[in-house]
Amino acid sequence: MANGIIIIDKPEGWTSMDVCAKLRGILKTKKIGHAGTLDPMATGVLPVFVGQATRAVSFAESGRKEYVATLHLGQVTNTQDTTGETLEEHPVSVTMDELRAVLPQFTGDIEQIPPMFSAIKIGGQKLYDLARQGKTVERKPRQVTIYELEVAKQLSPTDFTLRILCSKGTYVRTLCHDIGQALGCGGCMASLRRTMAAGFTLEESYTLDDVQAQGETLLRDTDSLFRQYPVYRIGHPRVEVLCRNGNPFFVKEALPDGIYRIYGMDGTFLCLSQLQEGTMTSIKNFFGA
Repeated sequence: MANGIIIIDKPEGWTSMDVCAKLRGILKTKKIGHAGTLDPMATGVLPVFVGQATRAVSFAESGRKEYVATLHLGQVTNTQDTTGETLEEHPVSVTMDELRAVLPQFTGDIEQIPPMFSAIKIGGQKLYDLARQGKTVERKPRQVTIYELEVAKQLSPTDFTLRILCSKGTYVRTLCHDIGQALGCGGCMASLRRTMAAGFTLEESYTLDDVQAQGETLLRDTDSLFRQYPVYRIGHPRVEVLCRNGNPFFVKEALPDGIYRIYGMDGTFLCLSQLQEGTMTSIKNFFGA
């Protein structure tokens, strides 16, 4: 059975689940999941986990993400992007400097009110189901972090390209809406491309056509998700037995506390572990991944 991670450049018009369904057919396996949902209008980096690698999905969802978005000023919509129904239109006379001047208030730890057209559940119902019924419910603000926010280019009198490095849970279309409100002319998102997720970039991604042509050869090993952590290689059979049984083991070497990728004597990636005061304890096992 196929095992590993494949980074897909999601095409516009596809849901993240559409991509997984397509890959199930190509790779002939049912065990497939993705990390970090992208709306149908969005494109770009979508990490997809196949076979045993699905154990790692939760680790991929929580990392930083980078986007390039088009901010369209002068239009407010019910979806906070240009696919929605127009609620307001206003004249626009915003310069690059004026736009840059409001960005600091959207940088760092900020609060966002989730849009009605989102998959968040309130009272057991998804917000977008309620929104399609014409209903609006109160949503509590959620804290997210915008690590970097910059204007990359002015495309027209109303359209600007933004680059955003942000935390999990950030709604870029809400960010565009809120920036428009701060400028007094309203705004929404006209396009969105994710350029980085789970540490993987567009340069490492493949199209669905690539996967159709090359199949499993494009899968990368599960441990590539954890490449930021140092390697620890087990050097004794008894220690490997302890590790494979899910037991902590003592490390003789003088190593700093922290998270390590653990490999067996034959080079097999076994687990992600935490070293504390000389004892290595498994965080997640990946035997056979």
